[in-house]
Amino acid sequence: MNRTTADSVLIVCGPTASGKSELAVRLACALDAEIISADSMQIYRGLDIGTAKPSPEHQMTVRHHLIDVIAPDQPFSAADFAAAADRAIHEIHSRGKRVIVAGGTGLYIRALLKGLVDSPSGGGDLRQALQDEAGCIGNEAMLEKLRLVDPELAATLHPNNLVRIIRALEVYHMTQIPLSRYQKEHAFAARRYDTLQIGISVDRPLLYRRIDERVERMLDGGLLQEVRGLLASGFGRDLKAMRSIGYKEAVGHLHGELSREETSRLIKRDTRRYAKRQMTWFKADPDILWFDYPEKFAIILQHALDFYEQSEA
Repeated sequence: MNRTTADSVLIVCGPTASGKSELAVRLACALDAEIISADSMQIYRGLDIGTAKPSPEHQMTVRHHLIDVIAPDQPFSAADFAAAADRAIHEIHSRGKRVIVAGGTGLYIRALLKGLVDSPSGGGDLRQALQDEAGCIGNEAMLEKLRLVDPELAATLHPNNLVRIIRALEVYHMTQIPLSRYQKEHAFAARRYDTLQIGISVDRPLLYRRIDERVERMLDGGLLQEVRGLLASGFGRDLKAMRSIGYKEAVGHLHGELSREETSRLIKRDTRRYAKRQMTWFKADPDILWFDYPEKFAIILQHALDFYEQSEA
């Protein structure tokens, strides 16, 4: 096949524990592709078990990019991801390989495909006032304030995501326009890549069972020891990476604040809630084609082959 198109990218997305990593590897083997991880936690070195990084076997089978990029105390934004992914895509295509972007961080995928939303810049006194208010009334109350003016965006946010809650309130206070409207208008912008987006659809009871089983595997497989090592290396519990699901609970256990059973329960609960938010995000994208996996692998592969045949013609 004559590969002359340098902007073709296959996206594999879906909620946590849906099977994205395995599907991406199977497709990469069949399509002569390499994988770019679109996971906001797998970028951190040393956070391996709790982020469910692709297994060493998978990484030996297919080359993966944007895993183990930075230390846990370094910042990394969606804009940083888009820039790094752009470079990786160019490099992969330059070697005649195809590209699969696989992950569950919807904002990373959106930033790569469409850029970031061009909404009013803020900061200063207004942002400080909102941060002070959050300190007084709490995250839940701030999310409720957002729900009154931008219910669509509020439905996709967790109370712990205070940065985005404050940003959305900031935009509304400055413009009287919900941030979700800016995002919708931005969605009509020209895509930066020619893409086929494949989403893994999993019945909720099955997905939740997979999540529960994976959490137990993580705990049995050394998650607490991993976190103990991170703390011993000087990565404190206040870091963004260490406040993520699985790590903050493990830190609590190691500090004597949670039992092993309560640690497991909270990780499972918060992971299920995260999966639900992921599905809310991805289901809002009409360009994603949804398939059961592994049952429909042959159909998924055929869609991918058809996509590349058209884009590389």
